[in-house]
Amino acid sequence: MTRALIIVDTQNDFCEGGSLAVAGGAGVATEISRAMAGSPDRWDHVVATKDFHVDPGGHFSDSPNFVTTWPPHTVVGTHGSEFHPNLETGRIEATFHKGQHAAAYSGFEGHTEDGVGLATWLRDHDVDAVDVVGIATDHCVQATSLDAAREGFHTTVLLDMTAGVLPDTTAAAVERLREAGVTLVGEPIVKPA
Repeated sequence: MTRALIIVDTQNDFCEGGSLAVAGGAGVATEISRAMAGSPDRWDHVVATKDFHVDPGGHFSDSPNFVTTWPPHTVVGTHGSEFHPNLETGRIEATFHKGQHAAAYSGFEGHTEDGVGLATWLRDHDVDAVDVVGIATDHCVQATSLDAAREGFHTTVLLDMTAGVLPDTTAAAVERLREAGVTLVGEPIVKPA
């Protein structure tokens, strides 16, 4: 089985000090880097996704509800859109940018700079199994994992290397993933409400 690691949105704005910070985000970046260094043969390929907004319309709001609208974040060209410095990026073979002009939660909505989508890239590299990590468990990790399973990849979420926004929404996401047949390993990092 050819296995890929998908690192979801491990960017400055989603870590402590960012405009849409998730508690534990920087630690998740560190743990992902540690896992890649400690088990270099665990994954045949490593890819990443980036929230990458130019003008996502109603996705941004001055009065966000934190469900469908959010404060401005991961704007192209800003420090917030860059990978967190705790994330070792040397093994990342391709980065899939999503959400330039609309809300986008799943990495499967993203494309490389030359327009290749995530599902196509994985199939072109004979990948049949994916491990998903990153931020946030209850949003983009969930959406990416559900789409990976729908696309026919054997999908595992390494929850110890994810951080959730809120306990309730994270618990609901974990249950949704379980119901979709996604393999779950560990427990997500999530702060009490």
